[in-house]
Amino acid sequence: MRILVTGGAGFIGSHLCERLLNQNHDVICLDNFFTGSKDNIIDLMDNHRFELIRHDITEGILLEVDQIYHLACPASPVHYQYNAVKTIKTNVMGTINMLGLAKRVRARILLSSTSEVYGDPKVHPQKESYWGHVNPIGIRSCYDEGKRVAETLMMDYHRQNKVDIKIVRIFNTYGPKMAENDGRVVSNFIIQALKNQDITIYGDGSQTRSFQYVDDLLDGVIAMMNAQNFIGPVNIGNPYEFTILELAKKIIELTRSKSKIIHLPLPQDDPTQRQPDISLAEEKLNWQPQIQIAEGLPRTIEYFRTKVLAG
Repeated sequence: MRILVTGGAGFIGSHLCERLLNQNHDVICLDNFFTGSKDNIIDLMDNHRFELIRHDITEGILLEVDQIYHLACPASPVHYQYNAVKTIKTNVMGTINMLGLAKRVRARILLSSTSEVYGDPKVHPQKESYWGHVNPIGIRSCYDEGKRVAETLMMDYHRQNKVDIKIVRIFNTYGPKMAENDGRVVSNFIIQALKNQDITIYGDGSQTRSFQYVDDLLDGVIAMMNAQNFIGPVNIGNPYEFTILELAKKIIELTRSKSKIIHLPLPQDDPTQRQPDISLAEEKLNWQPQIQIAEGLPRTIEYFRTKVLAG
């Protein structure tokens, strides 16, 4: 097939492009390089099945494709709050443009939505039926509400125009090719530990997260794209939950770092708990994560070790 990946030079997008090429698909990578990097896809450039287009999806584009993986959007608070108006434009206008393309060429489109649609949840763990607890005027809303509107657009195009859609809600994901400067907790902690700097924890560190390795995410997303008679939304995440303080201590141990842990005030609207209920993914996609943190963290540390030493 000919497959379009928006945000294809980003952390997840670049891994997805590589996986699809390995399955002998023709892949068009679309990226404006706001948070994506050519370094992430440099190894793919010599593949004759791979095309790179520098383009911002808030502007329309005409392409002939069979499937669209719509991943384009800054996904870490540092980046999506840098230009909040641009973030919500990407989520709303970008999704409208991609849905228009899917409608025009009769392509199947998958939206990478997010666990952020649940906000600071009052239900734990989070099922897809939970509507969420989001602050519509908070500093995170350009992303949280943007993705909620993107899901609305997907459903309305499906109901009104019979567009073939899929919605996945991605929970915290980590692995090689994460951006060093994106402010996410895994990359932050690893870089601070490798440099023997103080590890900064916001709040007391009792807030919990669950992290999935990028390979597991790809398995789930591709299974969803090719599933029949199921449009979602579906949670794709690892339900193994632990505190941020536990994560920091584990990274110090694995890196043999001399870093000390320090505490800073908690940011506004930061969720206290985030854990997916993945029973729907298990039932509909026969999917569950295979790589736990004990296996995935060392791989990620090794990637950053080469980056930090090279830098």
